[in-house]
Amino acid sequence: MSTTTTPRPKAAATTSAPAWQRVASRLDWRRDIIYVGFVVVFVVFAVLLGDQGFLSTTNLLNILRQTAIITIIAVGMTFVIACAEIDLSVGSIAGLTSITAAMAIAAFGLVPGIIAGLAIGVVVGAVNGSLVAFLRIPSFLVTLAMLGIAAGVAQWVTASAPQPILDRTFNTVFGSGNIGRLPGLVIWSGVVVAIGAVVLKKAKFGRQVLATGANRTAAEYSGINTRAIKFRVMMISAMAASLAGLLYAGRLQSGRFQWGAGDELSAIAAVILGGTALAGGRGSVVGTLFGALLMGLINNGLILAGLDSSQQQVIRGVIIILAVALARNK
Repeated sequence: MSTTTTPRPKAAATTSAPAWQRVASRLDWRRDIIYVGFVVVFVVFAVLLGDQGFLSTTNLLNILRQTAIITIIAVGMTFVIACAEIDLSVGSIAGLTSITAAMAIAAFGLVPGIIAGLAIGVVVGAVNGSLVAFLRIPSFLVTLAMLGIAAGVAQWVTASAPQPILDRTFNTVFGSGNIGRLPGLVIWSGVVVAIGAVVLKKAKFGRQVLATGANRTAAEYSGINTRAIKFRVMMISAMAASLAGLLYAGRLQSGRFQWGAGDELSAIAAVILGGTALAGGRGSVVGTLFGALLMGLINNGLILAGLDSSQQQVIRGVIIILAVALARNK
């Protein structure tokens, strides 16, 4: 009697690909380029500028401090851009908030001053949101006009003069205070980033923002009130800018219409660098944080390398162009 033997199946390969190949296969280079870029820039500056104090604790904390306010503005901007809108008024809102808080503190005291400053964000955000969401005026035009209005009002009521803030409590809480060695500005920034990241990725509102930005018509058919979503994101952006204005006032111990000027460009660049799609539908608050840190890192490195402010502006413009180019196919 003959027996037949069936061939044994080949043993599964027990060896796996190298770890770096597994990591590379999981990377979405367009999505994760900000993290790669941050590491590369940090290493380059650490090598080239290490003997100039780049890696010192003081300098690294200084980078965090300098980027904290832009990060806060950029978190609000992340919601706006993820919703396929834009807000160009954030810098002017910050300046108007700073002089409003300074004048109110001088006249009425600490708490009324803080409330008055935050009220600027509520009012301007409501105006922007109503015009964009309910009258359906393009957000670019609305916020471009509001940029001029807010800056003009701030300059007009102060006659271009700075408004000093002598309240030590305000200055300590909103800018100049530290918790241990950690600057208070970094604490404020960390809290805003944490809240923004949770809301955008985990909360129902965040999912509705992304759905509205991806396809407004489809979002409406699924039951999302897209007008309310657009109104709210404009409010969030204005409130973040208003908080930034208070931090400017506390850090610089004065209110001035120039505070925040140009921050809208830095915030937009940080958001796009961080992986938020310029056309809407995709957003990352953590990516925005790294986008802001990357810009702060570059500015700090350029200063240590001896470049002046005009050269830094050129580099910043190049970064914005690269950010838009990277976002084209998102």
